[in-house]
Formats: sequence, structure tokens, C-alpha cells
Amino acid sequence: QVHLVESGGGLVQAGGSLRLSCAASGSIFSINGMGWYRQAPGKQRELIATITSGGNTNYADSVKGRFTISRDNAKNMVFLQMNSLKPEDTAVYYCQLILVLVTTKREYEYWGRGIQVIVSS
Repeated sequence: QVHLVESGGGLVQAGGSLRLSCAASGSIFSINGMGWYRQAPGKQRELIATITSGGNTNYADSVKGRFTISRDNAKNMVFLQMNSLKPEDTAVYYCQLILVLVTTKREYEYWGRGIQVIVSS
């Protein structure tokens, strides 16, 4: 079994910063892809940032230059540093991991439960 725990969300004023963390625990052999998604009220979930096992990153245009995704392979963690936050960044943020289990050596997709970020104007 694998368990993902997100932290770091909350309420912040426009222009402020937050750092989200996602920690994975369990029978993990390796973590290949990591990503952050968000879902605003009344909108579909959207991909905002990804990072590969090799450290290659990709960002949605809406957050490029403001958000930075990073990972700590030793701790099975992924982070999202969010700067210059805007009210339109308000959403529930989810981490997604593509990982290989020790038991099966097969790749699976896991999601965190989501963490609320509210940016006030």
C-alpha cells in the first residue's frame, strides 16, 4: 500500500507565497513521474506542473515563471513552490505520483487527497 500526504496549503494574500509538499510512504520501489494538479470550483482538474525522475520539469502557461516543482528522491517527496500568487490560483491542489511498487514491480498512478489554497485579493 502507498499513502500520500499533502501539506502546506492555506490562505494567503495576493502576491504572497506558499510551498506545498507531498510525501509518499509505503512499499515503493521507485517513483517515476511526479506532478501537481489543481481544481477550482466549477472547473475541471488541470495539470500545472510535472517533474520526471531525471528532473525535467514542465509547467502550465498559467503558472510558468511563478511556480517551481521539485522533488527529493531520498524522501519520496515532491514540492510546489508558489510565488506571486493570484486570486485565480485559488483551488484544491493534488499531487500525483507515477510509481513502481516493491511487490509487483509494476507502475501505478497514485493521487493525494488534495489540499486547499485560497488567495485573497
